[in-house]
Amino acid sequence: MSDSISDKYSFLNTIHFKNLEFLYNKYKKDPNSIELSWSAFFNGFDFGEKNYKTYDKSINQENDKTFINLNKEIIHKEFLVYNLINTYRQRGHFFTNTNPIRERRKHFPSLDLKNFGLSDKDLDMSFYAGELIGIGKSSLKNIIFYLKNIYCRSIGIEYMYISNPQKIQWIERWFQKKKLQFSAEEKKFFLKKLNEAVSFENFIHTKFVGQKRFSIEGNESLLPGLEEMIEYTSSKYLSEDFIIGMSHRGRLNILSNFFQKNYSQIFSEFQEKEYKEKTFSGDVKYHLGFSKIRKTRKGQYIRLHLVPNPSHLESVDAIVEGITRAKIDIVYNKNSNSEKIIPILIHGDAALSGQGIVYEVIQLSKLKGYKTGGTIHIVLNNQIGFTTNYTEGRSSIYCTDIAKVLLSPVLHVNADDVESVIKAIYFAVDFRMKYHEDIFIDLLGYRKYGHNEGDEPRFTQPSLYKAISKHTNSYNLYKKKLEKNGIINNNDIINMEKEYKNILNVGYNEAKNIKWNVLNSFLEEEWKNFPVVSTNKDIFQMVDTRISMKKIIDISHKIFSLPKDKKFFKKTESIFRNRLKMITNKLVDWSMSELLAYGTLLDEGIHIRLSGEDVARGTFSQRHAIIKTEEEEEIILLNNIRIGQGKIQIFNSPLSEYGVLGFDYGYAMYSPYVLTLWEAQFGDFGNGGQIIIDQYISSGENKWKIRNGIVLLLPHGYEGQGPEHSSARIERYLQLCAKNNLFVVNCTTPANFYHLLRRQMKLKYRKPLIIFTPKSLLRNSKCLSTIDKLSEGKFQEIIDDPYVKDFNKITKLIFCSGKIYYDLLNKKESLKNNNTALIRIEQIYPLKIEKIENLLIKYKNKKIIYWVQEEPENMGLWSFILRKLKNIISFNLISPSENSSPSTGSYIDFLKIQNEILKKAFL
Repeated sequence: MSDSISDKYSFLNTIHFKNLEFLYNKYKKDPNSIELSWSAFFNGFDFGEKNYKTYDKSINQENDKTFINLNKEIIHKEFLVYNLINTYRQRGHFFTNTNPIRERRKHFPSLDLKNFGLSDKDLDMSFYAGELIGIGKSSLKNIIFYLKNIYCRSIGIEYMYISNPQKIQWIERWFQKKKLQFSAEEKKFFLKKLNEAVSFENFIHTKFVGQKRFSIEGNESLLPGLEEMIEYTSSKYLSEDFIIGMSHRGRLNILSNFFQKNYSQIFSEFQEKEYKEKTFSGDVKYHLGFSKIRKTRKGQYIRLHLVPNPSHLESVDAIVEGITRAKIDIVYNKNSNSEKIIPILIHGDAALSGQGIVYEVIQLSKLKGYKTGGTIHIVLNNQIGFTTNYTEGRSSIYCTDIAKVLLSPVLHVNADDVESVIKAIYFAVDFRMKYHEDIFIDLLGYRKYGHNEGDEPRFTQPSLYKAISKHTNSYNLYKKKLEKNGIINNNDIINMEKEYKNILNVGYNEAKNIKWNVLNSFLEEEWKNFPVVSTNKDIFQMVDTRISMKKIIDISHKIFSLPKDKKFFKKTESIFRNRLKMITNKLVDWSMSELLAYGTLLDEGIHIRLSGEDVARGTFSQRHAIIKTEEEEEIILLNNIRIGQGKIQIFNSPLSEYGVLGFDYGYAMYSPYVLTLWEAQFGDFGNGGQIIIDQYISSGENKWKIRNGIVLLLPHGYEGQGPEHSSARIERYLQLCAKNNLFVVNCTTPANFYHLLRRQMKLKYRKPLIIFTPKSLLRNSKCLSTIDKLSEGKFQEIIDDPYVKDFNKITKLIFCSGKIYYDLLNKKESLKNNNTALIRIEQIYPLKIEKIENLLIKYKNKKIIYWVQEEPENMGLWSFILRKLKNIISFNLISPSENSSPSTGSYIDFLKIQNEILKKAFL
């Protein structure tokens, strides 16, 4: 090493004795007052009268208690060794043999002794610094051998950025104590699973030439790793449930050889057969989900779930966490039993570092409303994304550097070393169970073929794929190792390979006799009481949402009366006092109707989860579902209706749409008996969760046969607040509607909103419900309902004009939806117009066309029919309404002209546009 480089890194061998004396004196007063490793060092070094003499007999006895007079040469080297140990801990992961293909990147300074002021002459010298790594006073040679074994072999550990010293100590002790010795039978099992991984891919490669399968080859050790995970956790921690999310790479292999999905079914899917159930369109085979109850090798039954996943690779992360949390809440008695269930996310390296959803999801991991007891993250590190090298795909050193946000430890593991992979799995499980936090395993492997098997990777990575083509796979490497150690012989290998090949051939031949592909329903047991419905007859089934007025009033007093023994903010007291006055007058506004819908459902034993940004108070300070005393005690009056009632959980979320909406969708995926609602702060914020809406909410049933009853609350309405907070983009949701897949609703009365929420849980099936909720109508004096409308009414898909007294006088019909109705009503009243009927489309999809046809017959003297909307012509409902009703109605459109932006940013312009709409409507 050159002098200049040595000077550059001179900090590694600089010792400041005054600082050491200060630390030592603190240690003598209180060993816990200094950093843990220094405390261990001083304890081992024993800077007292007894031991200093062993270093230098010539030290003046008169000064034997003075730290500064100890043999400086020896002390100096002790601390050089301490620096060496600490650098192995901090930077050892840079100098491992974890990469099976590429030469490791060079990192400076290296771990060469010269960089620490040490030399080969010191190798046989003994140092108390060995206490720091649990081996006691030991030679430098032994210390280095020990450090390399822990930090620089097939596992590289990143953990020194963790702020909790006890956690650091636990990690170090785990690796110091865990000298894993696998039995011959265990090693044979690992080899068996590696053979299955490799042979399965080879079989498909020859039988279905050129078809995409996204091979696991290059990361085959994932299969024995998962097997050992369920074995270890189920036996040591009695875990029962494993919720797994993964993208394409290796998915079919995991489905067949881990989930034990029938080979014949997978091979049948490769034969491109049609689905027997024409109701569903299905999806490509490497997107499908699967659920399985299977036995471990020790005979314990466990549940495995592989969540369906589209090509938006990391989107499934949020879904997995939501399902896990639902099971914790519903099955495993809240967080006290999170050891019973483990979420496992299997990432690709490029997606992990490139997709923002990863950051959103890990930020949920420790929050009260979203934590799941820690997630085990496994990265199938292909060292390439599609055709992009890692040097072009990220700015961070590692793809796992996102883990440092949570201060989670990361293990970088050579995927070719199956026993090291198993060791990493054991550590990950123990850490998760000890701290209930996330843990990352970076499985460094490669991708044998291109992005898929039809790709030619040599177009873009000729050198890399030249190396890969010459590389021996992990199965053959491990086979040679076991042969060399006498654990397995050639006959054993031949029999093992032959047995598995026969299993594949049997499955292949059985697939030939399968006429139709079958779409396995994910979480079928949980949804067995909720059929898939798609016909109009089924979708418009009548349900009774009524409840007695006495019950409503009784619940009202319980949820709108503040506790008398608590002190509240004066405005809070005023809000609740006014609510009680309205109940006395038999009236409810929008927020009261919402809370009463929840209250009546809770009274019937139905649980509710409400999540989103500022949902406790409400974006517009309207909900107040959680109230705070002056001492900031939180009170949820909805949970105090009666003993044995359902429970409502209300969680203000982080400023995240994609992650939180995905989480709540996952929650609703497992819990058909829970009313699960996600509210956007403003409706246009739903844009941030568009992938969840497109890939799951709107199409999950059709693609994967999964059902879901999530409710989206999206504030919508033009009130001069500018382009960002006017439109919830209704048109986008309507483009996603087909085959009765969604309910899309824009209510205008508190009563209709009340019945809509109750209807969602009373239906004998589940569909996602998109509700465009109001803003100004929250406090509009006309947007009120009488309590008898709640007790005796029902949800109305279409609302006729209640103010028309003589149908024969009506010559003009105005159809509209949402808040514009009240603007039209005010205009109509100001003009004293009595020849116009205002008809509201409340449920936009599915559209109840029969009811509209009956209204057209009813108003037999109509001469002109308008569709009026406040959204620009190219937005809102117009295109949808025109497409659906063009054969029965000849509409005239009144709306702002088409625009690329939802609304003007000028309030004056907004008023002009609104007034022009109203003027045209009543010309």
